[in-house]
Amino acid sequence: MVAYEFYLCDQVKGYELIGVLPERRKHLERVTQKSVMDWVEKVFGDNLSTRDIYFIQVTINEYTGNIFRATPAFITQK
Repeated sequence: MVAYEFYLCDQVKGYELIGVLPERRKHLERVTQKSVMDWVEKVFGDNLSTRDIYFIQVTINEYTGNIFRATPAFITQK
């Protein structure tokens, strides 16, 4: 199952996980960065600035609940 992890960039505490949104749309081609961030605005309203929030796409194993995070492209492994 595809999901999104949302992080808040805090000047003092660093990056904090603030929520996980499972993707429920059947047609993933409809997913855009704007559509995902619209969810953040609906949930948190004016309490958080979306400029301080970023998200990553993860995969959740439906049987174990384990989360798989892809290695970012800028990290090289030897």
